[in-house]
Amino acid sequence: MRWRSFEIPDGELHFRFSTSGGPGGQHANKANTRVELVWEVMETTSFTPQEKKMLEQELGATVRIVVNESRSQTRNREIACERLSQKVDKALQKKSKRKPTRPSRASKKRRLESKRRRGDLKRQRQSPNQNDF
Repeated sequence: MRWRSFEIPDGELHFRFSTSGGPGGQHANKANTRVELVWEVMETTSFTPQEKKMLEQELGATVRIVVNESRSQTRNREIACERLSQKVDKALQKKSKRKPTRPSRASKKRRLESKRRRGDLKRQRQSPNQNDF
C-alpha cells in the first residue's frame, strides 16, 4: 500500500474477514464483509527505527482496525487502509512543545475580584456576631 509519504508492503498487512452481524437478511448472514486489519509496527521495514519508536509510543505494538460500514468487503478493506494511513500520518507528526505562559494582569484582577465577591456573599450569609450589636 502506498500512501502520502510512506509505503507499507502488502505482506505486512494482515486482513481477517467475518460476517458483520446485525440486520441485513441473508446477505449479512452469508457474506464475510466485516474487515479486521492488523499491522505489527515493530516488524515493518517501511520506517526507520526512530519512526518505529514514535509509532509504537503513539499506536502501540499492534495496530488493529475493524470496519463493517459498507456491504462490500472491498470497500471496507479500502476504508481500513485509509484509517491506518491517517493514524500513521498523525502519529508521525512532530508535536510542538507547549510554551508556558503567565497569566495577564487583567486575568489576575478578574480572579481576585471574583474571590472578593464570593467572600462578601459568604459574609452576608453569616449570622451576626455579638460584637456587631
